[in-house]
Amino acid sequence: MPVARAFASVRRSLAPMLAVVGPAGWLVLAAALVGAWAGRRLGWLEGWTLAVAGTLLLAVAVAFAIGRSSYAVTLDLGQQRVVVGNRASGELTIRNVGTRTTLPARVELPVGSGLATFRLPRLAGGAEHEEMFVLPTHRRGLVVLGPVSSVRGDPLGLLRRQVRWTDPMDLYVHPRTVSLDGASAGFLRDIEGLPTQDLSSNDIAFHALRDYVAGDDRRSIHWRTTARTGRLVVRQFEETRRSHLVVGLSTCAADYADPDELELAISVAGSIGMQAIREEKQLSVLTSRGQLRAGTAIRFLDALCLLEADERDRGLAAVGRAVGGEVPDASAVLLVGGTAVGSTSLLAASTRLPVNALNVAVRCAPGEQVSRRSLGNLVVVTLGALEQLPQVMRRVAG
Repeated sequence: MPVARAFASVRRSLAPMLAVVGPAGWLVLAAALVGAWAGRRLGWLEGWTLAVAGTLLLAVAVAFAIGRSSYAVTLDLGQQRVVVGNRASGELTIRNVGTRTTLPARVELPVGSGLATFRLPRLAGGAEHEEMFVLPTHRRGLVVLGPVSSVRGDPLGLLRRQVRWTDPMDLYVHPRTVSLDGASAGFLRDIEGLPTQDLSSNDIAFHALRDYVAGDDRRSIHWRTTARTGRLVVRQFEETRRSHLVVGLSTCAADYADPDELELAISVAGSIGMQAIREEKQLSVLTSRGQLRAGTAIRFLDALCLLEADERDRGLAAVGRAVGGEVPDASAVLLVGGTAVGSTSLLAASTRLPVNALNVAVRCAPGEQVSRRSLGNLVVVTLGALEQLPQVMRRVAG
């Protein structure tokens, strides 16, 4: 409809102007209009007084809000990726690129769910103002900074004119990890792969001798036995495969007694995954919500930053079933969960894991002592602190 299109066009044109008026501004405007109506229709002197007072307040607010801003704003982070608990800082630089002196203003910088504000003084043409700030890194996660905006307005908050100067920036707060050099030598070993039950005529894991049949590779002939028996005999091997490590991490809130258990579990998964990446092992990481991107160390740690527990997520038993269905050729499987994961769930998970793999479940229990037990084809270890992980890996490998 032409009328509807015209109305929408007018609304879009007025939207930037109407956005400047705050809730208090609309209240004062409404009071001024009502006062003017009462003064004109009812002859109330008080109504005219209210109208004049409201109009004066709005006029003063306009004087505070008008004026052009000519800033060049730079938001600089020393580093965009830090480990949880480490210091992270940034610097905000604002320069007046115009020739005229700018009026004081307020600068707002959203930091995650919070808001940092800075007072910007008068700036002569070409002058700069710098602000240093410290960023919160006490929790793992993704902290979004910005966009940086300058705000002009009156002290009563009737009018508020905001100008955006930068795009948002991301600060990744990575989980803590520990190095497993040496401790992982047994768990992540790859001497040309681990043997399977499939027989092959050409591999490293020797299995047995058998009679030669047409088509066999003559390089596999065992000449000493052939000379002794008088017939051609060839070596039979067990087929081997390259080590493929799978980490299964539960993000189901019901699997953890408190948030500290989840953070320890994520740190365990991160430490194992990072060691596999450093040693260039094939790595797959599955969580309750699906597979994580683990192509590079940075991408892997960034993905761990975004994990959160949710009651609606699948539990560790479902993660184990997913591992068996999606990565049936795994040579080592590490399932990670909290103290709320019971033996029934662990058994349910173990029934779907690859039979020929080394299957381990890590029970994250902050403050508890290291322990190890067997549950079906699953080795269950209890971990009380991240620093104990190298010790646990040595126990599993042994």
